[in-house]
Amino acid sequence: MKLAVQENLVPGRTMDEKIRRIEDYGFEGIEVWGNNLPQRFKEIKEALSISRIKLSTVCSGYGGDLLGAERREREIAIEGIKERLKICADLGGVGVITVPTFGGPKIPDLYPWYPNVREIEEKVLIEECKVLGRYAEDVGAYILLEPINRYETHLINRLEQAIEVCRAVGIEYVRVMADFFHMNIEEANIPESIRAADGYIMHVHLADSNRLLPGYGHIDFKSGFEALRSIGYKNFMALECGIPGDPDIELPKCVKYLRSLI
Repeated sequence: MKLAVQENLVPGRTMDEKIRRIEDYGFEGIEVWGNNLPQRFKEIKEALSISRIKLSTVCSGYGGDLLGAERREREIAIEGIKERLKICADLGGVGVITVPTFGGPKIPDLYPWYPNVREIEEKVLIEECKVLGRYAEDVGAYILLEPINRYETHLINRLEQAIEVCRAVGIEYVRVMADFFHMNIEEANIPESIRAADGYIMHVHLADSNRLLPGYGHIDFKSGFEALRSIGYKNFMALECGIPGDPDIELPKCVKYLRSLI
């Protein structure tokens, strides 16, 4: 298992400065945001080319809404994800982290044809993921469905729900990202949920129960890491959290703490 950090957590005016710091801190990868990624592609590629740091993943930032009420919103999301998948593949990353929707349902209720809007959303999402999955397979970067907690979305909250979508899609390049912060809220047993997701987890986010750096809350990361190791997980685990202090002090300390548990 390799450690990565989101770009926004690291001080620096340029990507080159950030990546140099990330390397000094002891990380092996960087997760970049999808916002303005096409415009930043050259800068990121050049910075990575002179460092041992690798791109882990692209996080969101593609615009639109996969389950938006209007067709154009959904088309924008699909187009944006495709664009970021290609860039991610060109930079050697694992994939693009995708939250199907935030908040409550936006697609109109079609009762009595469908008894509830969730059925419509699931059917739409599966068909969208088939389109995206075929493109992802062509370019060589994964669609990473992220379950998030019930206070942020109504649809996919647990690993098993994301896996159900993956199975319905039936394309290898549609897989799951596991986030310890969200799992702490939604999963009854984090290690058991991870083991049940064997073969589907392609990326991991790290944040403690209070969404600060691991070690500042009450999540048992050791048992979670043991579960990941038991399913043969070897990809990146990226920090997505707040930093309670100076990043130049806290981030190297966090790397040391996480390595003691891995």
